[in-house]
Amino acid sequence: MYPTTPDGRYFVVKGQLWRCCNPSLTEDVRQQLVKDLMTGRREVKAAKASGDPRQLKLARARVQTAKVALGERGPVWWGDGSPDFNRHKVANTPYADWFLSLSAANSRTPEEK
Repeated sequence: MYPTTPDGRYFVVKGQLWRCCNPSLTEDVRQQLVKDLMTGRREVKAAKASGDPRQLKLARARVQTAKVALGERGPVWWGDGSPDFNRHKVANTPYADWFLSLSAANSRTPEEK
């Protein structure tokens, strides 16, 4: 599992922040949107294989629509005015110290923990 920032807004993969799904979505809505996203991704793969640029454009639009509806792209789903650090290197954000603390905690020997 990837670490999630303390505020629940991002998870970290290879040192980069990725916006989490909007937690206010109901489970049914979230599941349907994830299903739409996966369908769109399969369509992107098929379009790339076919070499059809129109089909690829439509498939990518479907992925984008699902991502925005999930809250992973587009306007942020939080309302406190905090900036969006989606797709930023965690080291270049206010989450840098938190992320470094994870590395330090994981590098301790069992006796130190």
